[in-house]
Amino acid sequence: MFERVSWVPEGVDTGKPSAARLYDYLLGGGHNFAADRALAEKFLRAQPNARTIARLNRAFLRRAVLFMMDNGIRQFLDLGSGIPTVGNVHEIAQKSDPSARVVYVDFEEVAVAHSQLILEDDPRAAILQEDMTRPEAVLKAAEASGLIDFAQPVGVLTVGVFHFVPEEADPASVIATYRDAVPAGSYLAFSHFTQDLQPAEMAGIVEVMEKSQNPIFPRTRTEVEGFFAGFELAEPGIVPLPLWRPEGTNTDDPDKAGIYGAVGRKP
Repeated sequence: MFERVSWVPEGVDTGKPSAARLYDYLLGGGHNFAADRALAEKFLRAQPNARTIARLNRAFLRRAVLFMMDNGIRQFLDLGSGIPTVGNVHEIAQKSDPSARVVYVDFEEVAVAHSQLILEDDPRAAILQEDMTRPEAVLKAAEASGLIDFAQPVGVLTVGVFHFVPEEADPASVIATYRDAVPAGSYLAFSHFTQDLQPAEMAGIVEVMEKSQNPIFPRTRTEVEGFFAGFELAEPGIVPLPLWRPEGTNTDDPDKAGIYGAVGRKP
């Protein structure tokens, strides 16, 4: 019997795991089901460092948002935002400036439903149920929300999501469409699984996920660099997550991070 609780939208098959709920489980969240946890345990067997990687990815999101805030960004488009957990973009941004605005974008029903609950009392943040690989639809809906002014710089966040986009979906073209829609002074934050770090473990993750709803397509540093066409990379460039502008004492091994991160500015 599949699990059914009050926050699960009608029609969601809780017997089919999703990447959003797997990530929620790895971060210690409670919006996941038995099927998600079973897949996560296989993921952990392939990559025992997976919980740390999830934490590093979330920490990178925070640092990237604060970096953008320091550089004048006050509106954010968070693509593939996932299930809300501690340290959401609107919380990070609005703590720095209460006027900051955030539009989240996700297609996964549980992620959208839970986001709606969290955001219902915040007029400066909203969630769109859209496919981030259909940028024209996303951009139209973001503008219609009244929260994003595309005449002003935007912080576009693509954190830990484009490794779910296959080559046939032309991810570079998707990112280029978002780039072309935002004005000079906008930023792109990007993190992505790579086979350059711990290749055996990465191969195991690919095998675990290949028959799921969300297969993974890791990419090399050179391929990640290609996604930043038209952007100027901020220092220190494309690096394992623990090396991107770390705060305080950093004891995480970059060779075990599994993910590259970078932030670029549109000149």
